[in-house]
Amino acid sequence: MMKAIRVTEFGEHDVMKVETNLTVPKPSGNQVLIKVSAAGVNPVDILIRSGNFFKLPVLPYTPGLDVSGVVEEVGSKVTKFKKGDRVFTLSTDTGGYGEYTLANSSLTGKLDDNLTFDQGAAIGVPYFTAYRSIVQHGKAQKGETILVHGASGGVGLACVQMAKARGLRVIGTAGTQAGLNVVSSVGADVVVNHRGDNYTQSIIEACDGSGPNLIIEMLANVNLEKDIKMAAPRARIVIVGCQGSGEINPVVMTKELTVQGIALFGVPAEDLEDMHAGIREGMSAGWLQPHIGHAYCLEDAPQAHNDIINTKGATGKIIIKM
Repeated sequence: MMKAIRVTEFGEHDVMKVETNLTVPKPSGNQVLIKVSAAGVNPVDILIRSGNFFKLPVLPYTPGLDVSGVVEEVGSKVTKFKKGDRVFTLSTDTGGYGEYTLANSSLTGKLDDNLTFDQGAAIGVPYFTAYRSIVQHGKAQKGETILVHGASGGVGLACVQMAKARGLRVIGTAGTQAGLNVVSSVGADVVVNHRGDNYTQSIIEACDGSGPNLIIEMLANVNLEKDIKMAAPRARIVIVGCQGSGEINPVVMTKELTVQGIALFGVPAEDLEDMHAGIREGMSAGWLQPHIGHAYCLEDAPQAHNDIINTKGATGKIIIKM
């Protein structure tokens, strides 16, 4: 038997309840059963739980996409993993906020021995998002300047590390001094408080007046217009997060900018394998070092959901420890 968070209705964070004596699921086909050590908390978890996501699970369900832990059992078609392997996931089939979960083997990776299980829970969504944004869609080139707008959260810090490893000059923004300190500590060349007066001018000056070549945007409904004005000619703006509508400024045409959104749902198989290879390289090279902002116990999952939305400024990935 196992315990896990269960959601029986969509709503506020208090709809999440711990249930015990749940049946441990059995893997079949391409699935692996993982004994979970820690689970990542992502903004998309909040959108799903509140009923505000484009694709909602059947109730009741267990939240959580990226976990880390040890393989307990494998399905009949699994060849890449065996019992006892240390792993992390990009997504799960039965939810990550619990003692056990099922995951598709194609969305599971081996966790490097040099990383802790806490760090493993912060790999999936942040680093795969960073790779799809910077490499696959952003087409980042060595020597370019990248702006990571909202760099102190899990995805932002992953973007900073990945961009530095690929030879880019990195400007990262955050809204608190603690956030700026974290962004600087993982390698950003320039840090800017995006709550400061005329902060966009500071970014332009840091680019010698030309603007960033690539912008990773976490809150497009607030920042996209600023990004368009700051961007260098023929720059790429990749939208990772957006919580409302916005407008496209005609400057997009005069500068010949590319504005593109990304998602991890429905990624083609060849792109997914390329992402896995990039993450494996990062672990092997040692630059992939997830930064944990705060860890909660399973019973405090509602508080984790509240804090990820209402905090004044992120300082790394939020996780839940089993």
